[in-house]
Amino acid sequence: MKKIAVFASGNGSNFQAIADAVREGRLHAEICLVVSDKKDAYVLERAQTEHIDTFSFSPKEFNGKEDFEKAILLHLQERGVEFIVLAGYMRLIGSTLLREFPSRIVNIHPSLLPAFTGKDAIGQAFEAKVNMTGVTVHYVDEGMDTGPIIAQASVPIHQYDTREALQQRIQASEHMLYPTVLEELFKKEHIQVEG
Repeated sequence: MKKIAVFASGNGSNFQAIADAVREGRLHAEICLVVSDKKDAYVLERAQTEHIDTFSFSPKEFNGKEDFEKAILLHLQERGVEFIVLAGYMRLIGSTLLREFPSRIVNIHPSLLPAFTGKDAIGQAFEAKVNMTGVTVHYVDEGMDTGPIIAQASVPIHQYDTREALQQRIQASEHMLYPTVLEELFKKEHIQVEG
């Protein structure tokens, strides 16, 4: 059973999809910690409902990214976390965590990368009037949505779509794709360790 931490900054719908998959036995992992850079993020309430430990912080309370990532790292080490899952965490991961978790940090992004990186990827795709966007699960590196792609799922943009309707379909796709990809990743890693 892989010990994971989920990082999120907002509502936490991807966290909930992962927690549901764990509870239902579709994802063989233990969520040991939820980390948020917003002390009032709804994801923290979701974690509390699931009886999962949380660590929330305000970046302003620290002297920069290295300092708050060191604080996060202590919480991860205390719980024996082996893998970090970003689920709507709106900060770039720095060298402190990247060094400690090489190839063990993944993110889900609401576009078919490399298209529409960064914030509001759904709005970017909608404004660009493309007929296809989607969801990407990728490894995290120093860049913004630039790490190696693990899996993608396409989501069509219909002629009369609203941004809200597109967002709902993208989130539904994320909630299906992310737990499935994580389960495959953890199985592969287990086989490599065993082999």
